[in-house]
Amino acid sequence: MTDPRLRRFSHVIAFDDAPFARSHRGDVPLVGIVFAGSRLDGVLRGRVRRDGVNAARTMTAMIAGSRFVEHLQLIMLQGIAVAGFNVVDVFALHEATRLPVLVVARKRPDFAAIRDALYSRVRGGARKWRIIEKLGAMEKVGGVYVQRVGPTAADAALIIGRFAINGFYPEPLRVAHLVASAL
Repeated sequence: MTDPRLRRFSHVIAFDDAPFARSHRGDVPLVGIVFAGSRLDGVLRGRVRRDGVNAARTMTAMIAGSRFVEHLQLIMLQGIAVAGFNVVDVFALHEATRLPVLVVARKRPDFAAIRDALYSRVRGGARKWRIIEKLGAMEKVGGVYVQRVGPTAADAALIIGRFAINGFYPEPLRVAHLVASAL
């Protein structure tokens, strides 16, 4: 029997960016993978600016313009940034979509190195760092690390447990990575 608390997180969208050359400037492809339970339900695509500030706005538009908008219950992100240092304003994303956001990483990030890079090499680095700082430390859940806006720690553990089908990593993020890598 499925835990009834999981029903409210059965329809998720997971985002990941496509690989790009270190020298690349401009837009980078972004994919959104929609899962209904353990079933792949759809693929969305968009573009975000390398080291830009449009990630949350783009994700919001991708969700709002999709046929899945009415059913989605959770947003999963593979890390807090896409396209280099285009830091996702998870608070704006949560507010605009009214969906909880779960940021997932395989290993604990080196926040000191991220802060140094943002302040020394990225336009608007201080504002981006404030978003990361406000989100707080990553919590170990199962075999991954998470940050969250909306779900409780108990919800995060249930979500990771439910979607970690092939190992420790949530299947929607694993598939988003595979699809984005193919672009």
